[in-house]
Amino acid sequence: MLESTIAAVRPLDEPAMVAARELQGRLTKPAGSLGALEELSVRLAGLAGVCPPPLPEPAAVAIFAGDHGVHAQGVTPWPQEVTAQMIGNFLAGGAVVNAFARQAGASVTVVDVGVATPLLPAGQADAAAPSGGAAQGDDAGAGPSTAPRLVAANVRPGTRDLAVTAALTRDEARAAVETGIRVAGELVDAGAGILLTGDMGIANTTPAAALVAAFAGVDPAAATGRGTGVDDPTYARKVDVVRAALARHAPDPADPLGVLAAVGGLEHAALAGLILGAAARRVPVLLDGVIAVSAALAAAAFAPDAVGAMVAGHRSAEPGATAALRHLGLDPLIDLGLRLGEGTGALLALPVVTGAVRVLHEVATFDSAGVSEK
Repeated sequence: MLESTIAAVRPLDEPAMVAARELQGRLTKPAGSLGALEELSVRLAGLAGVCPPPLPEPAAVAIFAGDHGVHAQGVTPWPQEVTAQMIGNFLAGGAVVNAFARQAGASVTVVDVGVATPLLPAGQADAAAPSGGAAQGDDAGAGPSTAPRLVAANVRPGTRDLAVTAALTRDEARAAVETGIRVAGELVDAGAGILLTGDMGIANTTPAAALVAAFAGVDPAAATGRGTGVDDPTYARKVDVVRAALARHAPDPADPLGVLAAVGGLEHAALAGLILGAAARRVPVLLDGVIAVSAALAAAAFAPDAVGAMVAGHRSAEPGATAALRHLGLDPLIDLGLRLGEGTGALLALPVVTGAVRVLHEVATFDSAGVSEK
C-alpha cells in the first residue's frame, strides 16, 4: 500500500495553474491584491487539475493519538493517562477542537493508532474510518457536523523509549503510515473535500523535535520547544534527550521509514500516511502544528510532490514548526502563537482556504461585470 500510494503522488498540473493565474488577472480587483490567497488558489487548481478547483468542503479532521516511551525521561510533567482522557473528551465533544469543528461544520475522526491505555471494549469502536455519523447539532451559522467517531487501529500500546532504543520497528512504522493512508482514503471516499491534521499524545513534541532535526538538518535546540509549557530544567532535559537520541540512532533522512521507526511516534507516522493518501487522491491537506509539520517532512521525504497537497494552516509557537515549514517551503496562513495541537490551528485557517477557492468561483471578471480596467 505504501509503495503504490507514493507512486500515485504526482506533480501539480501546470496548465490548470496557468489557467488559475490568468483568471486571477481578470477578476474585478487589482492584480495581486489578495496576496497569498491568489497563489494558494493557483496551487489548489494545480492539485485538482482544473480551474477553478473544487471548493474544499466538506472538511474532515483526523486526530491520530498515541503514547510515547520517551515519557519515562521526564520530558513533560503531564501524566501519560491524559492521552486517553483527552480522547474521551474529543468523543464527548468537549475539547477545543470540537468547538472549532462545530464552528466550521467539520467532522472529527479520532484514530487510536498507539494509545497505551485501552479505550473502549471490543465492538464499541470502528475498525476503519467512518463514512458518517449521528448528527451532533449545529452551532449558530455553522452547517451540520457528525458526532466524533473513534477508529480502532492500535499498532502497539505506545512507542518504545527513543532515548534507549528505536521507538518502533520498521514494520510497526509502516503499519502506522498505512493506517493514515487508509483513513485518508476512507474520508475522501465519504466525500471529504479537504483533510485536516489533528494529533494527541502526551510527550509527542519530543519525537516531533527529533524528526524535524533529522529531516530539516537543524540543531536539536532549534527544533525543540516547550510543548505544554515545561520549565527550564525540563526543557534542558528535553533538548538533551533529542540530541542523544539522534546521536544514538543516526537516522538517515533519505530513509523516511527508518527515521520514523528510530525517533518518531505512531501518530507522526500515521499523519505522514494521511498526507500521502490525500496527495495521492489530489485532495488538499491542511496542516496543524509542530506534530503535523514534522510528519509532513516524512511525507515529503517519501514523495517530494506531496508538498503540492500541503497547506500550512498556522505557525505553531514551537520553534521546530518554523524550521519544518522553512524546509518544506510553506508559508503559514495565520500566526496566532498557538501550540495546542488537536487540529485547532488548521480549523481556524480553514475559512481562509475556502475563501481563496471561492474567489475563483464567484468573483466576476472585468468583462462580465462591465468594469473598466486600468
